[in-house]
Amino acid sequence: MLARAGLGSRREIERWIAEGRVTVNSQPIALGYHLKPGDYLQINGRVVKWEKYAEQPTRVLVYHKPVGEVVTRKDPEGRPVVFSRLPRLAVGRWIAVGRLDINTSGLLLVTNNGELANRLMHPSREVVREYAVRILGEVDEAMIERLQSGVELEDGPAHFEEVRFYAGEGANKWFYVTVRQGRNRLVRRLWESQQVKVSRLIRVRYGDVVLPERVRAQNFYELEDKELQALMASVEL
Repeated sequence: MLARAGLGSRREIERWIAEGRVTVNSQPIALGYHLKPGDYLQINGRVVKWEKYAEQPTRVLVYHKPVGEVVTRKDPEGRPVVFSRLPRLAVGRWIAVGRLDINTSGLLLVTNNGELANRLMHPSREVVREYAVRILGEVDEAMIERLQSGVELEDGPAHFEEVRFYAGEGANKWFYVTVRQGRNRLVRRLWESQQVKVSRLIRVRYGDVVLPERVRAQNFYELEDKELQALMASVEL
Protein backbone atom coordinates (compact mmCIF):
# COMPACT_ATOMS: atom_id res chain seq x y z
CA MET A 1 0.00 0.00 0.00
CA LEU A 2 2.83 2.41 0.81
CA ALA A 3 4.58 1.55 -2.44
CA ARG A 4 1.35 2.15 -4.35
CA ALA A 5 1.13 5.56 -2.68
CA GLY A 6 4.51 6.44 -4.19
CA LEU A 7 6.29 6.79 -0.84
CA GLY A 8 9.08 4.51 -2.07
CA SER A 9 9.66 1.27 -3.93
CA ARG A 10 8.50 -1.98 -2.34
CA ARG A 11 12.13 -2.94 -1.72
CA GLU A 12 12.92 0.41 -0.06
CA ILE A 13 9.90 0.19 2.22
CA GLU A 14 10.73 -3.40 3.20
CA ARG A 15 14.21 -2.21 4.14
CA TRP A 16 12.77 0.67 6.22
CA ILE A 17 10.54 -1.82 8.07
CA ALA A 18 13.50 -4.14 8.73
CA GLU A 19 15.49 -1.15 10.05
CA GLY A 20 12.67 -0.17 12.43
CA ARG A 21 11.99 3.11 10.67
CA VAL A 22 8.27 2.31 10.16
CA THR A 23 6.14 2.36 13.31
CA VAL A 24 2.45 1.80 13.97
CA ASN A 25 1.01 3.20 17.18
CA SER A 26 4.60 4.13 18.15
CA GLN A 27 5.83 0.51 17.87
CA PRO A 28 8.12 -0.92 15.14
CA ILE A 29 6.31 -3.38 12.86
CA ALA A 30 7.41 -6.56 11.10
CA LEU A 31 7.18 -7.33 7.39
CA GLY A 32 3.66 -8.37 6.41
CA TYR A 33 1.85 -6.16 8.93
CA HIS A 34 -1.69 -5.30 7.83
CA LEU A 35 -2.85 -1.80 8.67
CA LYS A 36 -6.17 -1.54 10.54
CA PRO A 37 -8.56 1.41 10.81
CA GLY A 38 -7.27 3.82 13.42
CA ASP A 39 -3.61 2.75 13.14
CA TYR A 40 -1.20 5.65 13.67
CA LEU A 41 1.55 5.24 11.07
CA GLN A 42 4.92 6.99 11.03
CA ILE A 43 7.89 6.68 8.67
CA ASN A 44 11.14 8.13 10.02
CA GLY A 45 9.07 9.91 12.64
CA ARG A 46 6.82 11.58 10.06
CA VAL A 47 3.09 10.91 10.32
CA VAL A 48 1.56 9.32 7.21
CA LYS A 49 -2.19 9.66 6.66
CA TRP A 50 -2.37 6.22 5.07
CA GLU A 51 -6.17 5.81 5.01
CA LYS A 52 -6.54 8.02 1.94
CA TYR A 53 -4.35 5.65 -0.09
CA ALA A 54 -6.04 2.41 0.94
CA GLU A 55 -8.94 2.44 -1.53
CA GLN A 56 -7.27 4.39 -4.32
CA PRO A 57 -8.00 2.81 -7.73
CA THR A 58 -5.04 2.60 -10.11
CA ARG A 59 -5.11 5.05 -13.01
CA VAL A 60 -2.72 5.40 -15.94
CA LEU A 61 -2.63 8.27 -18.41
CA VAL A 62 -0.90 8.35 -21.80
CA TYR A 63 0.25 11.96 -22.14
CA HIS A 64 1.55 13.42 -25.41
CA LYS A 65 4.44 15.60 -24.30
CA PRO A 66 5.48 18.37 -26.69
CA VAL A 67 9.00 19.73 -27.14
CA GLY A 68 9.62 22.49 -24.60
CA GLU A 69 7.88 20.92 -21.59
CA VAL A 70 9.89 19.43 -18.74
CA VAL A 71 9.01 16.31 -16.73
CA THR A 72 9.07 17.85 -13.26
CA ARG A 73 6.60 19.34 -10.80
CA LYS A 74 8.21 22.77 -10.60
CA ASP A 75 10.87 24.28 -12.81
CA PRO A 76 13.20 26.94 -11.34
CA GLU A 77 13.59 28.45 -14.82
CA GLY A 78 9.83 28.86 -15.22
CA ARG A 79 9.52 26.49 -18.16
CA PRO A 80 6.17 24.71 -18.68
CA VAL A 81 5.85 21.41 -16.80
CA VAL A 82 3.89 18.33 -17.84
CA PHE A 83 2.10 17.95 -14.50
CA SER A 84 0.25 21.25 -14.98
CA ARG A 85 -1.56 19.64 -17.95
CA LEU A 86 -2.93 16.67 -15.99
CA PRO A 87 -6.24 16.40 -14.11
CA ARG A 88 -6.08 16.99 -10.37
CA LEU A 89 -6.22 13.95 -8.10
CA ALA A 90 -8.34 14.04 -4.96
CA VAL A 91 -5.90 11.59 -3.34
CA GLY A 92 -2.20 10.99 -3.96
CA ARG A 93 -0.22 12.38 -6.87
CA TRP A 94 0.74 11.61 -10.46
CA ILE A 95 4.06 9.81 -10.93
CA ALA A 96 5.90 9.90 -14.27
CA VAL A 97 7.12 6.56 -15.60
CA GLY A 98 10.61 7.62 -16.63
CA ARG A 99 11.39 10.96 -18.22
CA LEU A 100 11.64 12.64 -21.59
CA ASP A 101 14.13 15.48 -21.96
CA ILE A 102 12.95 18.96 -22.95
CA ASN A 103 13.73 18.40 -26.65
CA THR A 104 11.99 15.00 -26.87
CA SER A 105 8.27 14.68 -27.50
CA GLY A 106 5.78 11.83 -27.47
CA LEU A 107 4.42 9.24 -25.10
CA LEU A 108 4.81 9.77 -21.36
CA LEU A 109 3.04 7.34 -19.02
CA VAL A 110 1.85 8.79 -15.72
CA THR A 111 0.14 6.87 -12.92
CA ASN A 112 -1.03 7.28 -9.34
CA ASN A 113 0.34 3.81 -8.48
CA GLY A 114 3.94 4.11 -7.28
CA GLU A 115 4.56 0.37 -7.32
CA LEU A 116 3.41 0.13 -10.94
CA ALA A 117 5.66 3.06 -11.92
CA ASN A 118 8.63 1.50 -10.15
CA ARG A 119 8.20 -1.88 -11.87
CA LEU A 120 7.80 -0.32 -15.32
CA MET A 121 11.04 1.65 -14.82
CA HIS A 122 13.14 -0.98 -13.05
CA PRO A 123 16.19 -2.00 -15.14
CA SER A 124 15.60 -5.71 -14.40
CA ARG A 125 12.29 -5.60 -16.32
CA GLU A 126 13.93 -4.33 -19.52
CA VAL A 127 10.64 -2.83 -20.73
CA VAL A 128 10.91 -1.89 -24.43
CA ARG A 129 10.79 1.79 -25.41
CA GLU A 130 10.27 2.66 -29.08
CA TYR A 131 11.15 5.99 -30.71
CA ALA A 132 10.70 7.61 -34.08
CA VAL A 133 13.89 9.54 -34.84
CA ARG A 134 14.87 11.89 -37.66
CA ILE A 135 18.57 11.74 -38.47
CA LEU A 136 20.60 14.44 -40.21
CA GLY A 137 23.58 12.76 -41.87
CA GLU A 138 24.45 9.66 -43.84
CA VAL A 139 23.38 6.34 -42.32
CA ASP A 140 24.68 3.14 -43.87
CA GLU A 141 24.26 -0.54 -43.06
CA ALA A 142 27.61 -0.68 -41.26
CA MET A 143 26.48 2.08 -38.88
CA ILE A 144 23.18 0.33 -38.16
CA GLU A 145 25.07 -2.90 -37.48
CA ARG A 146 27.37 -1.11 -35.01
CA LEU A 147 24.42 0.48 -33.23
CA GLN A 148 22.71 -2.89 -32.85
CA SER A 149 25.80 -4.84 -31.81
CA GLY A 150 26.80 -2.21 -29.26
CA VAL A 151 28.95 0.90 -28.83
CA GLU A 152 30.82 2.24 -25.80
CA LEU A 153 29.33 5.38 -24.23
CA GLU A 154 30.70 7.40 -21.30
CA ASP A 155 28.47 5.45 -18.87
CA GLY A 156 29.06 2.02 -20.38
CA PRO A 157 28.13 -0.06 -23.43
CA ALA A 158 24.72 0.36 -25.06
CA HIS A 159 22.87 -0.72 -28.18
CA PHE A 160 19.58 -0.55 -30.04
CA GLU A 161 17.47 -3.71 -30.00
CA GLU A 162 16.20 -2.82 -33.47
CA VAL A 163 16.73 -0.10 -36.08
CA ARG A 164 14.17 0.18 -38.91
CA PHE A 165 14.30 2.66 -41.78
CA TYR A 166 10.94 4.40 -42.19
CA ALA A 167 11.07 7.24 -44.72
CA GLY A 168 13.07 10.11 -46.16
CA GLU A 169 15.56 10.97 -48.85
CA GLY A 170 18.84 12.86 -48.90
CA ALA A 171 20.34 14.00 -45.60
CA ASN A 172 17.16 13.70 -43.50
CA LYS A 173 15.84 10.22 -42.82
CA TRP A 174 13.36 8.77 -40.31
CA PHE A 175 14.02 5.56 -38.39
CA TYR A 176 12.23 3.58 -35.70
CA VAL A 177 14.51 2.35 -32.90
CA THR A 178 13.90 0.35 -29.72
CA VAL A 179 15.85 0.22 -26.46
CA ARG A 180 15.37 -1.68 -23.21
CA GLN A 181 17.10 0.81 -20.91
CA GLY A 182 15.99 4.14 -19.49
CA ARG A 183 19.41 5.79 -19.35
CA ASN A 184 19.60 9.57 -19.74
CA ARG A 185 19.42 10.72 -23.39
CA LEU A 186 20.36 7.21 -24.50
CA VAL A 187 18.83 7.33 -27.99
CA ARG A 188 20.46 10.65 -28.83
CA ARG A 189 23.84 9.61 -27.47
CA LEU A 190 23.83 6.35 -29.41
CA TRP A 191 23.23 8.12 -32.73
CA GLU A 192 25.64 10.95 -31.91
CA SER A 193 28.37 8.38 -31.22
CA GLN A 194 28.25 7.79 -34.99
CA GLN A 195 28.75 11.49 -35.86
CA VAL A 196 25.19 12.06 -37.07
CA LYS A 197 22.66 14.48 -35.59
CA VAL A 198 19.23 13.74 -34.12
CA SER A 199 17.00 16.53 -35.42
CA ARG A 200 13.75 15.15 -34.00
CA LEU A 201 12.92 12.46 -31.42
CA ILE A 202 9.46 11.14 -30.55
CA ARG A 203 8.67 8.28 -28.15
CA VAL A 204 5.85 6.25 -29.67
CA ARG A 205 5.66 3.19 -27.40
CA TYR A 206 6.44 2.10 -23.84
CA GLY A 207 6.04 -1.64 -23.34
CA ASP A 208 2.79 -2.55 -25.08
CA VAL A 209 1.30 0.94 -24.68
CA VAL A 210 1.32 2.90 -27.96
CA LEU A 211 0.73 6.64 -28.38
CA PRO A 212 -2.65 6.88 -30.20
CA GLU A 213 -2.63 9.09 -33.31
CA ARG A 214 -5.73 10.88 -32.07
CA VAL A 215 -3.95 12.16 -28.94
CA ARG A 216 -2.42 15.48 -29.93
CA ALA A 217 0.38 17.29 -28.11
CA GLN A 218 -0.56 18.51 -24.58
CA ASN A 219 -3.46 16.07 -24.45
CA PHE A 220 -3.82 12.69 -22.76
CA TYR A 221 -5.72 9.43 -22.94
CA GLU A 222 -6.63 7.31 -19.90
CA LEU A 223 -6.16 3.55 -20.20
CA GLU A 224 -9.41 1.62 -20.07
CA ASP A 225 -9.87 -1.35 -17.74
CA LYS A 226 -8.65 -4.05 -20.16
CA GLU A 227 -5.61 -2.02 -21.16
CA LEU A 228 -4.83 -1.24 -17.53
CA GLN A 229 -5.10 -4.90 -16.50
CA ALA A 230 -2.81 -5.95 -19.36
CA LEU A 231 -0.22 -3.33 -18.39
CA MET A 232 -0.26 -4.39 -14.75
CA ALA A 233 -0.06 -8.07 -15.66
CA SER A 234 3.00 -7.35 -17.82
CA VAL A 235 4.90 -6.41 -14.63
CA GLU A 236 3.25 -9.10 -12.46
CA LEU A 237 0.82 -6.88 -10.57
